[in-house]
Amino acid sequence: MNALVAFTKAVDVLTDRFGNLARWAVILSCVISAANALVRYTFDYSSNGFLEIQWYLFAACVMLGSAQVLRVNEHVRVDLIYSRFNGRGQAVVDLLGLVFFLIPVMVVMIGLSWPLFMKMFTTGEMSSNAGGLIRWPAMMMLPLGFSLVLIQGVAEAVKRGLWLADRYEGEFHYERPLQ
Repeated sequence: MNALVAFTKAVDVLTDRFGNLARWAVILSCVISAANALVRYTFDYSSNGFLEIQWYLFAACVMLGSAQVLRVNEHVRVDLIYSRFNGRGQAVVDLLGLVFFLIPVMVVMIGLSWPLFMKMFTTGEMSSNAGGLIRWPAMMMLPLGFSLVLIQGVAEAVKRGLWLADRYEGEFHYERPLQ
C-alpha cells in the first residue's frame, strides 16, 4: 500500500511541476503576442517566428497542463448521471472511465504521436514559412503531454481504488457515506 501511495504522490509532484511550466507558457505566450502586436503596429515589422512560437507555447500550455487538470479534477465530464451518484458511485464511475477509456486512449495517442515526433526530430523538419522555426519542439509536446496524462490517469485510478478500499487518506471531492 505504501508504495502505491508514494507512487501517486510522486506523480502528483511531477504533474505539478509540468503544470507550472504550462502556466509560464501561457504568460510567455501572452507577452510575445503583445510584443509582436506592438512591434508590428509601431515599426511595421513582423516575423513568422513570433507567430509560430506563440502556437508552440500554446501547445505546451495545453499538453503540459492537461495532466494537472486531471489531477485537480477540473476536466470536462458529462454530468447528467454522475451528480446523482453518491461518493462511492462517483468513484466507481471515475475508476471505470480511467481504466477503460482514458488509459487505453492515451496509450494509443502516444503510439500515434511518437513516430511523428521522431520523424520531425531526426529530419530537423522546418516550418515552410519564411523565418519559421523547427517543428520538433512543438511535436514533442504531443507524446510528452499524452504520457503525462497517462501516468496521472494511472495515479488517479490507484487513488480511487485505494479510496474505495478505505485505504486512501488524501482529499477527494467525494463524500464518504455515513457509517
